[in-house]
Amino acid sequence: MKIIAINKKALHDYEIKEKFEAGIVLTGDEVKSLRAKQVSLNEAFATIHSGEINLINCHIAPYSHSFSKDDKSRRTRKLLLHKKEINRLIGDISKKGLTLVPLKIYFNDRGYVKLELGLAKHKKAEGKKKELKEKDIKRQAEREMKTKFKIK
Repeated sequence: MKIIAINKKALHDYEIKEKFEAGIVLTGDEVKSLRAKQVSLNEAFATIHSGEINLINCHIAPYSHSFSKDDKSRRTRKLLLHKKEINRLIGDISKKGLTLVPLKIYFNDRGYVKLELGLAKHKKAEGKKKELKEKDIKRQAEREMKTKFKIK
């Protein structure tokens, strides 16, 4: 698996309940841009429209050597999932506070572009602060353990 881009902001802002792997409908030029890692997932999100899941606001830069010079870098892209998964996601999203957030985009073992979607709930400010505090305490403890073992 070759990771192209990770949405670090989503991992900070959302509590991920469940993860899904989805394919993306792309053009050839977009795949070449992805191979050059010219993609941003920072402001992207997924919605359900007429029984299909669409990726919105994902920026894939136009390929420099392409024939057409249209700027369709932020176009809506269809995501490919099984019907059962789509129906389950529709039910989960209809619950209060859950949303679909793209977590990372990568090439799988067979060379296909895949998107990892997360069914997520937005964190409150207190939750973010608490998580940062716990991370800082853990880092400090590891540092102290490291120095104790070096001295002896």
